[in-house]
Amino acid sequence: MRLDRIKPVVKREFRQIARDKRSLILLLVLPAFLLIMYGYALNFDVKHLSLAVLDQEKSQRSRDFLDRFLNTEYFDLKFDLDNMAQIDDLIGKGKVQAALVIPRDFSKSLLAGREAPVQVIIDGEDTGIAGTAIGYISAIAQSYSIRLVVGAFSRTGQRGLQLPVDYHPRVWFNPELRSALFLIPGLMAFILMITVVISTSFSVVREIERGSIEQLIVSPLQPAELIIGKTIPYALISFLSGHAVLLFGYLLFGVSIKGSYAWLLVGMLLFLLCGLGLGLLISTIASTQQVAFMMAIITTMLPTFILSGFVFPIRNMPVAVQAVTFLIPARYFLVVLRGILLKGVGFSAFSRELAFLGAFAFLTLFLSSVRMGKTLKKG
Repeated sequence: MRLDRIKPVVKREFRQIARDKRSLILLLVLPAFLLIMYGYALNFDVKHLSLAVLDQEKSQRSRDFLDRFLNTEYFDLKFDLDNMAQIDDLIGKGKVQAALVIPRDFSKSLLAGREAPVQVIIDGEDTGIAGTAIGYISAIAQSYSIRLVVGAFSRTGQRGLQLPVDYHPRVWFNPELRSALFLIPGLMAFILMITVVISTSFSVVREIERGSIEQLIVSPLQPAELIIGKTIPYALISFLSGHAVLLFGYLLFGVSIKGSYAWLLVGMLLFLLCGLGLGLLISTIASTQQVAFMMAIITTMLPTFILSGFVFPIRNMPVAVQAVTFLIPARYFLVVLRGILLKGVGFSAFSRELAFLGAFAFLTLFLSSVRMGKTLKKG
């Protein structure tokens, strides 16, 4: 392998990328655009749920109970109802996510020391929102009940009432529980993998379509030298693109680097090499640029979105599907990203993931080199 033979390939590839505006847009502009679009569109924070209330008692006590819902950022009162029939109409049309029904004997039951049944109707169309809403409502009702119990003991002269469990939760790494801090690293991996694979998947097949592959066939280049020469320009540009994504993630969503920047560079480089190797492998297999594009989309978009742990926890998947996730490079890169960006952990926390990324990059680049040799021989 000779450097003087690789250099012309690198220069030639840079010239082709400069002429191909589509590749430049894919590598430089599209990642930042997708991060902004998906970063604001994807949000798992469940707040400001539309609430309808049917207060059949309309007393000070029932109003006090209702205020426990309205004095939070989780519920917004949209409708004050007069009868139960209105609830069916509002939830059926999707105008409210939850309805609260306070009975006529609410205060009477509480003063008598009995349970006061309160009905909550939730729209279960979106199971994620419904489950979160149930959790919010349960917490509010429990807090109100504890307040009443403490108040009752205080009125009887019993001071210093203590609850059996003194519960003080402390959340590490994401104290505000912002879904953006969880999603942005996943978006970075998702966007980089798609753009890198798609852009490089056109590399060899474009040479074949334009007929310039003949120049490479008659040259003394070895397949490995050609693969390296084609990889370097895309790797450099993708590296810049990756830093642009990091910059936008910090400026727009407050996702900063808590851990080692050096290990982040190593992880990003290995991940980009995985994408470049996969893209070049596709380019040596596909017969046209349209086929290459379809193969790139199929092998990157759905697997990275669904099987990497970006959105859906891998531990909740069936065992057979979990086995497939070991073939997804983004699975390992996400561990590295979240460990460095969110937790600030060191090498020991993601050393295995870096090893997997390195093995995947080597395998895809090696297979690309083998396929490139066959392509040159066919030509």
